[in-house]
Amino acid sequence: MSSQSIKRVSVIGLGYIGLPTAALFASRQVQVIGVDINQHAVDTINQGRIHIVEPELDKVVKEAVDGGYLRATTQPEPADAYLIAVPTPFRENHEPDLSYIEAAAKAIAPQLARGNIVILESTSPVGATEQMVQWLAEARPDLRFPTKDTGDGEIDVHVAYCPERVLPGQVVRELVENDRIIGGLTQESSNRACQVYRIFVRGKLLVTDARTAEMSKLTENAFRDVNIAFANELSLICDKLDINVWELIDLANHHPRVSILRPGAGVGGHCIAVDPWFIVSKTPQQARLVQTARTVNDSKPHWVVEEIQGASALARLQGKKEEDVKIALLGLAFKPDIDDLRESPALHIATEIVAKHRGQFLVVEPNVEALPASLSGARLVSLEEAIAQADVVAVLVAHTPFQGLRAVLRDAQIVVDAVGVVDSKAIAISAGFEEAQNEAAATTARAA
Repeated sequence: MSSQSIKRVSVIGLGYIGLPTAALFASRQVQVIGVDINQHAVDTINQGRIHIVEPELDKVVKEAVDGGYLRATTQPEPADAYLIAVPTPFRENHEPDLSYIEAAAKAIAPQLARGNIVILESTSPVGATEQMVQWLAEARPDLRFPTKDTGDGEIDVHVAYCPERVLPGQVVRELVENDRIIGGLTQESSNRACQVYRIFVRGKLLVTDARTAEMSKLTENAFRDVNIAFANELSLICDKLDINVWELIDLANHHPRVSILRPGAGVGGHCIAVDPWFIVSKTPQQARLVQTARTVNDSKPHWVVEEIQGASALARLQGKKEEDVKIALLGLAFKPDIDDLRESPALHIATEIVAKHRGQFLVVEPNVEALPASLSGARLVSLEEAIAQADVVAVLVAHTPFQGLRAVLRDAQIVVDAVGVVDSKAIAISAGFEEAQNEAAATTARAA
């Protein structure tokens, strides 16, 4: 099968990966059927618009829809290649939840025909592709699917695992330019998957087996998680030792072989905050470092909450009642300059603070138009309004509009900077809190 013989592609799941992928196939004048259970998303796409925020994507989708190459629906239709890009969350015990993959497999099964290829893109634990084949085979016993014991000549429908590796905010460009890992259950499955992706991918297509491809995606994100955990743990250590962590990291990074990341409010998103648990779930006795990194990063939001609570207490010592203290929470997204709130530590922090305190809450998130339901007690405001009114300013995400924050802060404001936007050498909340508390108490006593 050549790429020219792939005339119709079906993408199951039209989210942050599925929709850009569908649009790029369509931009190469391939007929694309996008499938999603979200009727609003389907209707929006069919109008030539997008339901997510991603630079350049709106133009690509509009041109694809207007040209008649992209159409969205809630039910799968026949195609030559099926790409599954649905969520893979975990349950409360950090066990992978493959129910979305199972539902997608069973949905496309009635449409499958000899010569098709099914490609799983969803980030998944090792063995998920083989599990998907079992679901497909159960639904279509009349078709032969690849297993460890079958040869290419005995297969009707080929299957591969091909993870994405893109950066939110640059998805359209990176889907085209980045190298791609192709993990077929057989060599012919890999070959056919390569033919599919070569339609728009300019990067290298790196062929391996499905299990290695699954593990490669998890490894990439676990590597980043471990490095972030080191930076976040440093921030906790420096807080105890009264050391400016931002200055420390800048100094250490002058070593020619050291490159420490910057600490943050935690780790969010649907990849780094989730994928390492897929490794731990399969090999809990061996994945000790991976699990520890997850624990460190998961604990960082709680530390930030305590810092904000301390800042609020300090504001009350300065004469404010709890219900009169105004706290500005800057940023909700899981990383700078995007609208994605999935697994966002900033959102978790904001939700916990709003639920615990009787004060007034101002939220600044320039990339969303409305606050999530968990923040019903807060107001979405501009940065200018937040700075003008807030007693406490908590910086949770390093959005570009926040970079000049130090210049507009008022002298009386108490700042908790979890991401290093403000010069923390001039503002010490955590390490100097006890001293500031004592000084404020003494001032109040003298005034009385």
